[in-house]
Amino acid sequence: MGDQAQETGKARTSVELFAGGGGLAMAVHQAGFRPLLFNEFNKRACETLVASATRTLGVDGLTVIEHPRFEVPEEGQPAPLYPGDVQDLDFTALKGRVDVLAGGPPCQPFSAGGVAKGDEDKRNMFPAMFKAICDIRPKAVICENVRGLLRPSFADYFQYIVNELRLPFEKRRDDTRWQDHNADLTRILGKLSDDDDNPDHYKVLVVPVNAADYGVPQVRNRVVIIAFRADVGVDMESFEKYVKTPPFSEAALYRSIRDGEYWRRHDDVPAHVRARVEARIPAVPKEDDCLPWRTLRDAIKGYGTDVRLPELPPIDLGRLDEKFDFGSRIGVKDHVGWPGARIYKGHTPNELDRPAKTVKAGVHGVPGGESVMLLDDRVRDPEAPGGWTYRHRYMTVRETARVMTFPDEWLGSGPRGEQMRQLGNAVPVVLGEFFANAVAEALSSAERSKALAEGALVTTS
Repeated sequence: MGDQAQETGKARTSVELFAGGGGLAMAVHQAGFRPLLFNEFNKRACETLVASATRTLGVDGLTVIEHPRFEVPEEGQPAPLYPGDVQDLDFTALKGRVDVLAGGPPCQPFSAGGVAKGDEDKRNMFPAMFKAICDIRPKAVICENVRGLLRPSFADYFQYIVNELRLPFEKRRDDTRWQDHNADLTRILGKLSDDDDNPDHYKVLVVPVNAADYGVPQVRNRVVIIAFRADVGVDMESFEKYVKTPPFSEAALYRSIRDGEYWRRHDDVPAHVRARVEARIPAVPKEDDCLPWRTLRDAIKGYGTDVRLPELPPIDLGRLDEKFDFGSRIGVKDHVGWPGARIYKGHTPNELDRPAKTVKAGVHGVPGGESVMLLDDRVRDPEAPGGWTYRHRYMTVRETARVMTFPDEWLGSGPRGEQMRQLGNAVPVVLGEFFANAVAEALSSAERSKALAEGALVTTS
């Protein structure tokens, strides 16, 4: 139906739960899916989705709905946004009409930066995700979450999550412990064959990722969980090989620095910065067929994605106390200097010629080091190694958005801290787009194979 959809002009469809600031939703849209529903609980994030919808989500605005039951929009109509608890939603109208269900259930229960209570934490929204799968029966599911899910202390519960995703219709009774339910699921799964095509079952792939390996100018370790309904017939072996072969690498960045390609793109970098960077990389970087990691400098200069963006205007360090809007002269929002940046133990800054550190939402607001950047400017300092200290400042919201590979059209709602929180909780658009494109192609390939097989059967008959 992938080819048929293109022939009839109908796009594949998607539903986005836990949409946040819209990173994964933008990615799924870029991969060619038409949104039928958005859900997000946070008020500010909902405002962001509404403000950015037309420019970033491929829809003619969003219709905020107050009731958890809704009508599925036709092509060209605004998509509904339910700004409430996902557990209240009535998915009846979506059954059998959704190609991809996407979302990142709240990660705080499993995050090293949170309280890390795991399944005991009331913020664990995986059960709500499973309910949506049962109600909607999507062909595929894309779920992104923190790497903390793979921590040894959560290993058993994470396997339970995977087992539930494989058998979402095997309901757990309220009086049953998850450990006992998991034992039941394990017994059922042990009896299934590799060619299981039961439409009530899903085939699941877990992919630990570093976003930098997929073209994001940021070191961001996460886990992506992909599931395909068993009767769709996706070639899981080929899909796994593709998504577990990242196209970017650190070694390729090292090579591009060594051979000068990187510096030709950034020909205004001072010689002392180049010398410092080159002194830290291997003399002979290993060979591979990958593209170079993208760096923080790439993002600021507009090379942070496959789409060339304008270079962001420099921040005048003499005007930081003014919170001056440096992006206004090129029509870019939220490129505003921010005072008070500090470097201290445990909060080392981002370096321009590396991917940025992980953008974090933070338990108590945005943490210091993750949003501080080391600059090319330096001042004399007899006590510093080499006699110089490099200056530093906070990253702007727009620079942070670029590190998350959000387009400049994205407009975060609320004050700086709230916008940074939304970015820290989001899925980098480029990372999500890689997996959404892979899912779209896997669905199309499976449909082509089925059509060929049915055609051969008809011919034989």
